[in-house]
Amino acid sequence: MTSIDQIARGGPASTEPRRRVYPQSDLRLDGAGVWLVIPCYRVKAHILQVIEKAPAWVEGIVCVDDACPEGSGDFIEANAKDPRVFVVRLEKNQGVGGATLAGYREAARRGGKILVKVDGDDQMDLGYMGQLVAPILLGEADYAKGNRFTSISHLRAMPTVRVLGNAVLSFAAKVSTGYWNIFDPTNGYTAIESTVAKLVMEKRVSRRFFFETDLLYHLSTLRAVVRDVPMPSRYADEVSNLRIGAVVGPFALKHLRNFIQRVLGQYFVRDFNAASLELVFGMFGILFGLGYAAHYVSSRQPGQVASAGVVMAAALPIILGAQLLLQAVNFDVLNVPSRPIHPYLRTVARLEDQEA
Repeated sequence: MTSIDQIARGGPASTEPRRRVYPQSDLRLDGAGVWLVIPCYRVKAHILQVIEKAPAWVEGIVCVDDACPEGSGDFIEANAKDPRVFVVRLEKNQGVGGATLAGYREAARRGGKILVKVDGDDQMDLGYMGQLVAPILLGEADYAKGNRFTSISHLRAMPTVRVLGNAVLSFAAKVSTGYWNIFDPTNGYTAIESTVAKLVMEKRVSRRFFFETDLLYHLSTLRAVVRDVPMPSRYADEVSNLRIGAVVGPFALKHLRNFIQRVLGQYFVRDFNAASLELVFGMFGILFGLGYAAHYVSSRQPGQVASAGVVMAAALPIILGAQLLLQAVNFDVLNVPSRPIHPYLRTVARLEDQEA
């Protein structure tokens, strides 16, 4: 039997030291209902290696053939010897998001309780899987994800352009999702509790490369708790299907859309609190000050110098408005979800089953 403590301390399933140590627990990874979901698209050269590295305590492995031109599904069925493997085929390519959600659906249908998603290109160290599922099993989180930015040594294998790009995307994701406590949002090494995954599958999550970040946004609307798990980056001879230049513009627009939707939903629809007032009066103050200044400049006589009163009438609302907006940001940072929702969802599901 393999315990969480053994994994967290670099036990039987791993020979590398682990940064985070979880408290003593009687919880066991064996029989915990952990399933592995692997989207497959142009990963024929690496997929069998990924399957072979799956820990013994993983109960099932769902490989999703995302209309792969290399015929990943047939290749896996013909060559994978692991009896835990199940292949799901998608008729049309749906992107990493669509394939992952299809894998979630199949794994949950087969009884999976914690669904771990990894890519099929062997970039992710499956020795860290115990670290990833531990926060969920211990009731500390609903969703856990890898974070390669917790140590400089973890970034040595990552190309410089990716380090800079991920840093920028991380800040944008903090703003748009409201999870100010996490980093590295595009990390595809994740674990999610199955009842939370079922709620996410009902939402319009992006199906392409924006999937991981958009999933965080939808988790924030559910007030799900997200935890980062430190792990190093790994790069070898795999080829990424992501083209940075092609996604910068669309990503920026999607972040802006999610930010606006999150603020409206979180502070004006589902709740109305101090931050709501700070946002309203802060924006009003800045717009009033700028409008007053613009009106004065457009209507003044040539050579006329603004008096101290005119300057203060324009500057003071802008200063106060900026202070109020900073207070709203501070409120938002402190408003990160801290109480996992999956214990409640599981209780509701059990009660519904009893009534049925």
